[in-house]
Amino acid sequence: MIKLDFDIHKIKNFGMGAVLGLAAGVLAVSLGAYHIISENNTKAAAKEAELTAENEELRDQIKKENAVEANTETLAEDEDGWQLILVNGDHPLDASYVPEKLTEISPGYQVDDRIVSDLQQMLDDGAAQGLSMYVTSAYRSYDQQIETFNASMQNRLDQNMTPLEAYQETSTSVALPGTSEHATGLAVDIISTSYGELDDRQGDTAEQKWLMEHCWEYGFILRYPPEKSDITGIIYEPWHYRYVGKEAAKEITEQGITLEEYLR
Repeated sequence: MIKLDFDIHKIKNFGMGAVLGLAAGVLAVSLGAYHIISENNTKAAAKEAELTAENEELRDQIKKENAVEANTETLAEDEDGWQLILVNGDHPLDASYVPEKLTEISPGYQVDDRIVSDLQQMLDDGAAQGLSMYVTSAYRSYDQQIETFNASMQNRLDQNMTPLEAYQETSTSVALPGTSEHATGLAVDIISTSYGELDDRQGDTAEQKWLMEHCWEYGFILRYPPEKSDITGIIYEPWHYRYVGKEAAKEITEQGITLEEYLR
């Protein structure tokens, strides 16, 4: 007769070890599955984010293309609306656009013929007040805007900025080609003869103070006012005036808003 001599504690320990081993195996499989699922979810989320970004980019592109078409058509019309055209980073202008009729406002500087009368009256009335100012920039073609942008960027590169730094800083003060109001023929840069620099101090001159107070009477607005660069995308420019028509200019000035805000 064979004697079975088992230790009950060994049996219990054996049983517990098997259970623990099984549990560990299940846990390992579960963790592996979780890792796979988690990894798949991460990939899926990344793909979804990529597709969302592509869709947003496509929508922005379509929006800009529609804006280009709408802006070009509106500017070409004589009916009300052309003077309120919005040109900025989100609302570009076709590179080939040229105002139908450009008229020289001063030697070498032209504007859309439709604003000549009001612009000249504003300059004449300013002179009658004993002020001395002149137009330093008016209509600029797409190619001229490229030259202006590149020159400004090169100036910053010469100051030892990196290309990215030079580009970012330039784009806050000089509109990218296709997004400049100067291409419409409706914008002018006017400066005081007593101070020729294009910086904040230009706004302290008697000429600019008069223009800022009275330009709306002639259908113009200070296009890039202080503390509005988050809306316009352009820093304070106390020399850049934009024709929007007398009614809109009055309302924009009274409300202390930008063209972007007015057209929302």
